Amino acid sequence: MNGQTKRTINVNGRLIDLSTPKIMGILNVTPDSFYAGSRKETEADITARIEQILTEGADIIDIGAYSSRTNAIPVTTEEESTRLRRGLEIIRKTTSDVIVSVDTFRADVAAMCVEEYNAAIINDISGGQMDKQMFNTVARLNVPYIMMHMKGTPQNMQHNPSYNNLRTEIMQYFAERIQILHSRGVKDIIIDPGFGFGKTQNHNYELFRHLEDFQLFEQPILVGISRKSMIYNLLECTPDEALNGTTVLNTLALTKGASILRVHDVKACAEAVRIFNQMNQQP
Repeated sequence: MNGQTKRTINVNGRLIDLSTPKIMGILNVTPDSFYAGSRKETEADITARIEQILTEGADIIDIGAYSSRTNAIPVTTEEESTRLRRGLEIIRKTTSDVIVSVDTFRADVAAMCVEEYNAAIINDISGGQMDKQMFNTVARLNVPYIMMHMKGTPQNMQHNPSYNNLRTEIMQYFAERIQILHSRGVKDIIIDPGFGFGKTQNHNYELFRHLEDFQLFEQPILVGISRKSMIYNLLECTPDEALNGTTVLNTLALTKGASILRVHDVKACAEAVRIFNQMNQQP
């Protein structure tokens, strides 16, 4: 490793340049995501959300059908698949150009989305921990894989999470999994430190302070902190009131090497990226 972060990923045969940060807009086709404003269930609401994400300047739509909030009620594979099929059909009717990422930890669901709907990226909150077939499936599908760190499951991850050494353990987690993925021929891996997933507020901010450490792996870094508890608990507000804090942290993430920002509020994020890019233009 020479510290040179990978700057391109192969998406459906097209090289995507990540030297300019990319924005991933969240589409939750769920009734119970932690941020109520993101829940979209009717065709009209899903269509409107897709159009909003595109109009406001996102590069990727990340569709999820299984809420990963703390203490979330488990969703069956059948229900997750049904929700995703519906959402992906609506995306297909609404646009043919956007890159679609699917937020799932289930290998069979990932395969369905790629093979039947041409989804381009798999976004796995469990980093292969919740379905042992995921790594083999991603290798077979030959799609970019977003690998997040989570301690536990969505049902228990915030039940007093503890670490002997937070950063060492998480770095080891990624090192082991990147090696396995590479051995199976997976070339495009994106790292997500997993803010809010099995971490206290102090853990989250310690991890964020050292975000640039993840450049050691020479893989693109995704940051997903949009309206999360590490913001609204600190600022003593609600998720609805956490946009300003989200924009502050997204901007800091860009300065620390983030290549992709996963957000609810695309317009605010696009403005932050535009300012960041202007600041980094060579005279």
